[in-house]
Amino acid sequence: IYSFQVYIIQVSVGNHQWTVKHRYSDFHDLHEKLVSEKKIDKNLLPPKKIIGKNSKSLVEKRQKELEVYLQTLLIKFPVTAPKVLSHFLHFHLYVS
Repeated sequence: IYSFQVYIIQVSVGNHQWTVKHRYSDFHDLHEKLVSEKKIDKNLLPPKKIIGKNSKSLVEKRQKELEVYLQTLLIKFPVTAPKVLSHFLHFHLYVS
């Protein structure tokens, strides 16, 4: 049986707020695309941790780090987010 953590992240853009749910591997895939396509700093994404990865304190810490990661990306792309980021954040469902 495989267990994995899904992170629930609050997204705010202008007056719109919603949540997205992603595994760490989804963030990693997004990050790899942004590093290669948009030259994002490779060290921006919090590192993957193996030991104690499902402990409550680590999950809470990583959730905060992933929220900061997404906020940083939104600051880097204030006008138009790259398509891969827009899709990841479900912009097409919430922002008209």
